[in-house]
Amino acid sequence: MNSVHVDFSCGNITLEGEWHFPQGKGPSPAVVVCHPHSLYGGNMSNNVVVAICESLLQNSVAAFRFNFRGAGKSGGTFGGGIAEKQDIRAALDLASSTSNIDPTRIGLAGYSFGGSVALPIAIEDERVGLLALVSPALLDTGWKQLEEYSRPKLVIVGNADSVIQLERFRQCISDVHDPTQYQLVSGADHFWLGFEQELTQRVTRFFVAGFGSG
Repeated sequence: MNSVHVDFSCGNITLEGEWHFPQGKGPSPAVVVCHPHSLYGGNMSNNVVVAICESLLQNSVAAFRFNFRGAGKSGGTFGGGIAEKQDIRAALDLASSTSNIDPTRIGLAGYSFGGSVALPIAIEDERVGLLALVSPALLDTGWKQLEEYSRPKLVIVGNADSVIQLERFRQCISDVHDPTQYQLVSGADHFWLGFEQELTQRVTRFFVAGFGSG
């Protein structure tokens, strides 16, 4: 996967990231992809994060993955999911100001911890036109926020996930008018090993369709 390493500022620290640009003149739509919990080994090289970026790239969508503060070569220390919101804002700043990226077609994706941090940013930041959450580690307040989130979204969870509140997720499915927003994948657990292709196909279809109608 062709990539361009970048260092970018977030307040007084420097974060590292990788751009994946599709071929062609552009401007291209782009998705910022957020990794799982850094205190449990999560970083931008995570299998789910990389698979999503590869799939988006193959479908002419640019992808930007980055390390939260304290992960990899990013500066700072773990911020408990609070300071990491600033990291996502900085990544969105970079994405929306990068040459050959269409700032009107920006998406946000988050996996596990990355999903729990991405959701409040998507609610607050109007630059985020599309939101995809993979196995999001949400509290009850987060699930409520998610139900009230009015812009296009995709939430995808494996039915063997022992981390996510599956009953709460199933309740979301039963309560919405468009159940395609919430998708349950049979056999997949929280780590998606062996299910990366099915997962990324669903995530990519969501973004490609959403950007195409933008």
